Amino acid sequence: MYINATGYYIPATGITNDHFTKVNGTSGDWTLQKAGIRSRSGSSEEETMNYMCAEAVKNALPKLSYNINEVDLIIFASCTPAGTIATAGHFIQREYNIPDAKVFHIYSDCSSAISAMEIIYSFFSSQIASKALLVCADRNSTYPDDADCISGPLRGNGAVACFFSGATCTGKDSLVIDITSRGLGHAGISPDFENAESQMPYGKDAFMHACNYISRNTKDIVENNGYSLDKLSYFVGHQANTEILKNVTERLGLRDDVILSDMEDSGDTGFAGALLVYARNTDKFQSGDLICLSVFGGGYSTGACLLKML
Repeated sequence: MYINATGYYIPATGITNDHFTKVNGTSGDWTLQKAGIRSRSGSSEEETMNYMCAEAVKNALPKLSYNINEVDLIIFASCTPAGTIATAGHFIQREYNIPDAKVFHIYSDCSSAISAMEIIYSFFSSQIASKALLVCADRNSTYPDDADCISGPLRGNGAVACFFSGATCTGKDSLVIDITSRGLGHAGISPDFENAESQMPYGKDAFMHACNYISRNTKDIVENNGYSLDKLSYFVGHQANTEILKNVTERLGLRDDVILSDMEDSGDTGFAGALLVYARNTDKFQSGDLICLSVFGGGYSTGACLLKML
């Protein structure tokens, strides 16, 4: 399976830490130190979920070597969908005239992008589909709670679009060497979680499992495919807070220059997360680069993928 093109959209409006200091008394220095966030992306009324997703697809189109009408599978992933019937995936299908595509909305918290990629791989392997579009997005401004000093300062907005094919289209695609995902409903106290608010008192449990599984999955997917960790050109981890990234990179012995993150200026963009970071950095990737994305979802779930630039 190959990644053919990526695009993204991040609202231009930035909400600095000072805003939350005024609203709920959260120290900006604390937010920067613990979460690694200076500002997060806000959204205007015009920047709806559908708008952000459409703009992410639009951003990818100049890099796509085939007509978008050839896409026969669309997967949309979000925990802040605009509605419960028609999804942004269906909106994209109509907006870009993709009549023959199957359309799904999936939910596996912040590991959804990896889970979706594994679903796409399965559709390709079974020859049910040959070209796919994955759109991951969250618009946390839809459900703001700035008075919440724990989660309020974390949430950002953003969308990412990624085109896939079963066979390489240009010879300059990104090869998906391996991909794996796993549900962890049995782990820790995750079965007690019913919503984001109920997770907050159990942050230490989530932190511990996130660090453990992200580290383990990264090591396994790299070494099981015949590489060593020091051969990684770039690593994109779970984009929730820098404490998790620091813990994981120390465990794995990764150099600072291989770590990619956008939390400082975008905040926690939820389901877009790691794939959004990948899309924002494609210009720096070179032929032969080995890239690992490894994530954790608060439900719990986890996943990792290993990519090689052709």
